[in-house]
Amino acid sequence: MEKIIFEDMESGESVEFFVLEQTTLNEKNYLLVTDADPDSEDANAYIFERIGENEEEYTYEGVEDEALLDALLPVFEELLEDTDIQ
Repeated sequence: MEKIIFEDMESGESVEFFVLEQTTLNEKNYLLVTDADPDSEDANAYIFERIGENEEEYTYEGVEDEALLDALLPVFEELLEDTDIQ
C-alpha cells in the first residue's frame, strides 16, 4: 500500500498517511487516505482534494464541504467494495 507524507503548513509537522484509493470527480482529483494501518480498528479515513493545475506544483487539502463528501463517499465505497467506510 502506498504511503504519502503531508506537511502541515501551519505547524511544519510531517504526517504520514496510507493511500486507500484515488478518484476523479468533475475533473478534480481526490485521495482517500487513512492515518493508521488500514486493517486497524482505530484507523480514521480522510478525503483530500488536489489543488493546483501544474503537475509539478500542487498541494492537497482536506475536503470539508458536506455536499462534496456526500458525493465522494459512494464513489470510494464502490472502489473499495470490501471496506466499510463510516
